[in-house]
Amino acid sequence: MTADIDLQLDPAARRSLVEQIHLGLRSAIRDGRLRPGARLPSWRDMAAQLGVARGTVRAAYERLVDEQLVVASGAAGTHVAKRLAFVAPGGVRDDGPVLDGMFPSFSAPPLVFQMGVPAQDVFPFKTWARILARGARSTAALPVSYPDPRGEPTLRHEIAAYLSMARGMTCMPSQVLVTNGYAGALGLAIRALGLEGTGAWMEEPGFPITRTALGLARVTPVPVPVDDQGLDVAAGIAAAPDARLAVVTAGQQAPLGVTLSLARRLALLDWAQRRQAWVIEDDYLSELQLKGRAAPALAAIDRAGRVIHIGTFSKTISPALRLGFMVVPPALAARFGEVAAALAPAPSALIQRAVAEFMREGLYLRHLRRMKRIYAQRHDAIKACLQGVAPVEAVTGLVVMLHLPDGAADVDIAARAREAGMAPMALSPWYARPGSRTAGLLLGVTNVPQDPEGGLPEYCARLRALIRRP
Repeated sequence: MTADIDLQLDPAARRSLVEQIHLGLRSAIRDGRLRPGARLPSWRDMAAQLGVARGTVRAAYERLVDEQLVVASGAAGTHVAKRLAFVAPGGVRDDGPVLDGMFPSFSAPPLVFQMGVPAQDVFPFKTWARILARGARSTAALPVSYPDPRGEPTLRHEIAAYLSMARGMTCMPSQVLVTNGYAGALGLAIRALGLEGTGAWMEEPGFPITRTALGLARVTPVPVPVDDQGLDVAAGIAAAPDARLAVVTAGQQAPLGVTLSLARRLALLDWAQRRQAWVIEDDYLSELQLKGRAAPALAAIDRAGRVIHIGTFSKTISPALRLGFMVVPPALAARFGEVAAALAPAPSALIQRAVAEFMREGLYLRHLRRMKRIYAQRHDAIKACLQGVAPVEAVTGLVVMLHLPDGAADVDIAARAREAGMAPMALSPWYARPGSRTAGLLLGVTNVPQDPEGGLPEYCARLRALIRRP
């Protein structure tokens, strides 16, 4: 049997004999040399064949049992599990795309023109690694108890201070909850406000994932047009006067980039107060306003306590953190804390503590200033490179839009671009109503090649060829 699975031990190796036996048997099971249901030798027989102590073999077998790779049945012996707790050889099976078209691929380096991710080459990885290491040590020494489901107090304090300075908001740490990204915050808000079965104003065009999330939460999204002043509040009242929620990207509208005007802001807040409705402010990219000072948050002028402000660290640090935050009116803080504790507690204390230190030491604001400077340069370079390809519009600081002729297959062009190593996003899926759809491509400016020869111009040429190809 040991010859069949090529189990060879090296007493001088750095790995212990237990590890060598465990890894050798695990490999044989996973690649099919030991088939499901096959019986393993007894501890005594295996120990005799390998020339080791029976306790060594027993320890290796126990590890395999813990991993659900083998089943110990007493006198009946030890057998390879019939239903193995791992994927068959060949890697993880992909059962199909999740939110097809929105993400090129998960857990992979960003592609050229990909939206929604910060620059891979700008983040201070060495500094961040040191902070994470310190955070790991301090987190390991924490008391063995449940952490605050609303988030680490140190991070909530830093977020409140940052929002006061950068977004014009006056809030206490008690109003801040740390969440699992934007999606976690949105789900928590819908549940805490009891919005299931109601209607919600949704920007048209608007973020497709928000539209999907509302539908999954049994909230009916009602498309409300966006013009050069942002969400058309009058159109929303006409379309769905009894809606209980409006979801807006007031600072930089996604994807058109317009800022919600003061008149529209006041009208929206007046509607929410009169109808006892709620406004979720998705603070999309507002901390990355590249020109001039960002407009204050909508929540900064909310006097009736109707706005739930949501932000994340996905665009500024990394979406891999899955770290977001929300600010709720004081009267709702206890209710949101209860729902968070029961259904949506804050993520890892380690990541929270690291981000808190990153902010406390001034590194976060320094990083934001550097990002803005670099992104402005890349934004201008892409605009210049794409002149003549298609009508170009600077949507936000981080996105350039290419307008395509009516009827152009922007979804198909975006799919073919991914095959060519690029990830522009099609504009048409951002519209809910087929009759209002506009064809275009949204190009992220954060990750573009910096090689002056064969870099950005080469990718622009590839994109030009795809657009012109019938």
